[in-house]
Amino acid sequence: MSYLKRNNSSVSSTDGSQASSTMITGNKKSKQQPLVDALDGKQNGTQLFNAEDENGPDDMVLDLKTEGLGGESGPQAMALLGGGGTSGTAANLSRKKATPPQPGKRLVIKPFKDKPKLPANFEEVTWSKIKESVTAIHLKQPVSCSLEELYRAVEDLCLHKMAGSLYRHLQQECEMHVTVKLQSLVGQSPDAIVFLSYVEKCWQDHCDQMLMIRSIALYLDRTYVIQNSNVRSLWDMGLQLFRKHLSACPEVEHKTVMGLLRLIEKERMGETVDRTLLKNLLRMFSALGIYPESFEKPFVECTADFYATEGTRFMQQTDVPDYLKHVEGRLHEEHERCLLYLDASTRKPLIATAEKQLLERHTTAILDKGFSLLMDANRVSDLQRMYLLFSRVGAVELLRQSLSAYIKAAGHDVVMDEEKDKDMVPWLLDFKARLDTIWEESFFKNEAFANTIKDAFEYLINLRQNRPAELIAKFIDGKLRAGNKGTSEEELENTLDKVLILFRFIQGKDVFEAFYKKDLAKRLLLGKSASIDAEKSMITKLKTECGSQFTNKLEGMFKDIELSREINESFKQSSQARTKLPSGIEMSVHVLTTGYWPTYPPMDVMLPHELNVYQDIFKEFYLSKHSGRRLMWQNSLGHCVLKADFAKGKKELSVSLFQTVVLMLFNDAHRLSLQEIKDTTAIEDKELRRTLQSLACGKVRVLTKIPKGREVEDDDSFVFNDDFTAPLFRIKVNAIQLKETVEENTSTTERVFQDRQYQIDAAIVRIMKTRKILSHTLLITELFQQLKFPIKPADLKKRIESLIDREYLERDKSNPQIYNYLA
Repeated sequence: MSYLKRNNSSVSSTDGSQASSTMITGNKKSKQQPLVDALDGKQNGTQLFNAEDENGPDDMVLDLKTEGLGGESGPQAMALLGGGGTSGTAANLSRKKATPPQPGKRLVIKPFKDKPKLPANFEEVTWSKIKESVTAIHLKQPVSCSLEELYRAVEDLCLHKMAGSLYRHLQQECEMHVTVKLQSLVGQSPDAIVFLSYVEKCWQDHCDQMLMIRSIALYLDRTYVIQNSNVRSLWDMGLQLFRKHLSACPEVEHKTVMGLLRLIEKERMGETVDRTLLKNLLRMFSALGIYPESFEKPFVECTADFYATEGTRFMQQTDVPDYLKHVEGRLHEEHERCLLYLDASTRKPLIATAEKQLLERHTTAILDKGFSLLMDANRVSDLQRMYLLFSRVGAVELLRQSLSAYIKAAGHDVVMDEEKDKDMVPWLLDFKARLDTIWEESFFKNEAFANTIKDAFEYLINLRQNRPAELIAKFIDGKLRAGNKGTSEEELENTLDKVLILFRFIQGKDVFEAFYKKDLAKRLLLGKSASIDAEKSMITKLKTECGSQFTNKLEGMFKDIELSREINESFKQSSQARTKLPSGIEMSVHVLTTGYWPTYPPMDVMLPHELNVYQDIFKEFYLSKHSGRRLMWQNSLGHCVLKADFAKGKKELSVSLFQTVVLMLFNDAHRLSLQEIKDTTAIEDKELRRTLQSLACGKVRVLTKIPKGREVEDDDSFVFNDDFTAPLFRIKVNAIQLKETVEENTSTTERVFQDRQYQIDAAIVRIMKTRKILSHTLLITELFQQLKFPIKPADLKKRIESLIDREYLERDKSNPQIYNYLA
């Protein structure tokens, strides 16, 4: 029997052509033998029919008319296709060329009339085979059939539209097995770890078995399940069954959750636990879709209770640095826990709970208990840890407020204590340097913390109005004055930069300017400046900070010193100096512009004849060069170098002009009383007592006071100390000139206040001239905006009243709270 197998149809020829039949069957018959007998219409299920007959709806017509198969039928075609001898092939080719083409042949394929039928018990037999295998899988027994055979059995059932029934049967079998397995866990070992291992084994077996069943019924999964959206995959069906029957056994679920929580608590307490067991069981909860409700919720609640208790206990038992380290370690452990076995979704609520119980509840207590101690001890790493932990719970603002309170409290005692004035500026510089280090390393250069430090320092430095500004000016004077040995230029420059930071916080910069100018004048006039370059560098810094208007007078002082040097050179070369000057005296004069330099009260003194001559000659020379100018000698700022003969050798004494006048009296007298010295020199009483005290009661006692004592009294007498000795040849006795007197300090402060009154008056007139009419409140507001020094509203009111009295302003007749400008 010969088939062209296509949809169970048979093949027939339109006219019973032997050639076509021979071609399909491949039979080799002689050319002359007819082949009709071999194509019996009733034989082998093959029907013969004529191509011209009407084709049925399922017929398939094949047209065999192709080049080389269109001419002779019968023996010629058969011989051609049958692969006969060479001579037969040549004869057929020659005949083909001579014979005109014949109509083509067609094959028609028709279906079987009777469709094949399945055995009546096909489904039962097939399912029985599958069920036997599923049961064996559940029982962990060998499967009798091969996996391929089982796969084909499932495929056959699906192809014959029995997939739904197969799915239900499989579901029932799995459900029965899951029910039995979970029920077997009820009442198992009370030991948590043993019970959890049973649950893990049950779950692992279930997963392995469902994977095996799914691999057998893969065809079902890929056809029936995909085609029906409301049908779960075999794996999901297994999960649903496990979830359903686990819920039906609340004891098993509860014991599993409690066991897991107990294991995790043991791990938190430092015990070693089986993390693989935890991981597998928690993945079971996640796979079943019950992780959030069944485990995560009670787990987070237990975590809150655990850390609430631990946080309270540790806060009472440990100091703040240790507590912060403990919290940091705990948060790291919880993060590791999430990576190792907890579901990723748990990380956020878990960490948030731990942070709340360990940090958020205790932020105020942590700051109150340990922040000041950490700041005092400069514990940079601990402060950094605190900042990072507080950042996690949004408590940075509390930390910032504590920093502000700490700076104000720590500095208050130093700034307000007058006894600590000497150490105030060095302490502030050191304090600021420590804060800057903490800001950079602990607070990661947080801009808000930088502003907090700035505001707190500004508050601190201006607690005592004017005094800090004065002390900062004096500190700079001490650094720029000659005698600072062991300080390099670079170190001096760094110190000046740091002091400038404090200068920025000063509100009353005019006070600083007044005292700085006074001290600078002394350094320049007495030749006590350590470095002119450092002096100019400081002025450049001040100019950058406050503008050229602030440093105009300071720069003018340097110009006067340079011009004075030129004037002295010119004077020495002049004819007056060469012909009229007394011999043995060298004199250098500083010509100062009044507006640039501090105001000094005139002090009269009876100078030695030689000095008077020198002054007169210089005055004549200077006025000849600069007519119209007036010279006024400032004797209090003069200084000299005297040559003195003592019994044990000669010395040079560096003294002030007043000291010089007093000492030269002893060239003509051995002993002089206070009154005699006063009458001869005409020095003001208080200044004279101060001068004599420096000569007779200080470290360098060129004179001897009779009687001895620390203070100069009215009845005291003085004798030249001929027995004076000192290791150095040149001895400085004029340090008194550099020291600031109480009167000098008061005078400088009063002058600042007087200048402020002028500035307030100018500001009021300037504002009223622009506005013409203005209310009292608005005028005060504008004055606060324009004035750069601290001022009280009461002082402003006094200046307004003064301007009204002087008729710059007037009160409005209808409303006394409004001022009118008078042109």
